[in-house]
Amino acid sequence: MGHAKIIDNKTGNLIEYYIDNRLQKVLDEKIKPSLLKKDKDCVIAIDGKEGSGKSTFALQVAKYIDPTFNLSRIVFSPDEFREAIYKAKKGQAIVFDEAFTGFSSRSSLSGINRVLVSLMMQMRQKNLLVIIVLPTFFLLDKYVALFRAKALFHVYEIRGNRGYFRVYNSKLKKMLYLTGSKTYSYSGKFVRTKFSGRFYGKFALGEWGEEEKYRKKKCKALEESEKSPMSSGQVKYKEQRDLIIFCFRKFSKFTYQQLTNYLDDYQLGISLPQIAKICQKFGDIAPKLDENGVKGVESKVETAKNGDFEAKSDDLDENLID
Repeated sequence: MGHAKIIDNKTGNLIEYYIDNRLQKVLDEKIKPSLLKKDKDCVIAIDGKEGSGKSTFALQVAKYIDPTFNLSRIVFSPDEFREAIYKAKKGQAIVFDEAFTGFSSRSSLSGINRVLVSLMMQMRQKNLLVIIVLPTFFLLDKYVALFRAKALFHVYEIRGNRGYFRVYNSKLKKMLYLTGSKTYSYSGKFVRTKFSGRFYGKFALGEWGEEEKYRKKKCKALEESEKSPMSSGQVKYKEQRDLIIFCFRKFSKFTYQQLTNYLDDYQLGISLPQIAKICQKFGDIAPKLDENGVKGVESKVETAKNGDFEAKSDDLDENLID
């Protein structure tokens, strides 16, 4: 226990990486057997901040469950996801990796939610393991989050160190979604899990060449997404978001940095320069920015007094481990 040893069916090479003992037991005794039953699939959500290691973790889980898992079943768009479902054989794993694309907008979320619902029969008949990687679980469609996802793995950092995860089973992730969806909070005040563990940054698909191909595929997905113009609905949503951010700054009297910290606490990572650009669009005087943050001219909107707001520390994550 605690060590994955997989013979890659393509190269015949041995792939080894650390796997948490308790996680390994759950995968062996619950997930794998469930995929052998008639008309049973398994949908798992993995979320966390950008750079927290959730994609690495997702590939490790997928490869452990399905030794045939390879680059062709890592997808970045609803269309690729649909195609992968149709091509997949019984018991195989598919990872929808949002790292740069896919789940970054509500329209894409709607697309993948529709695909999940429309392909449920195929997923069940083929006993597929489907891993959805996204910034936050709360962006999933309610039906998918509550009834299709078997579990949630929340990946996080402690003091800048990656490789921590918490597991919310079917019951707990429902409670988490219902109690935390308004604030995007994982605070544990209402929902706590005792299932937590560690993982490390080993690329699960074997050779260095495969990791390089994966990174190139991910970069290509980013490039393609940037070429796609926003729909009128997306433009309207963006304008509404910007106005809400400006109004929040105006009435809260937060500085740009305080507002950036506040949004980051709820997994809505918007950089300080982005916040500045949004607020200036509605009349703020542009402050001078340096590498250390906001500096120089104050905005027309009064800044917060010292002590009015204190950003939460990354150490908060430590208090959430049961």
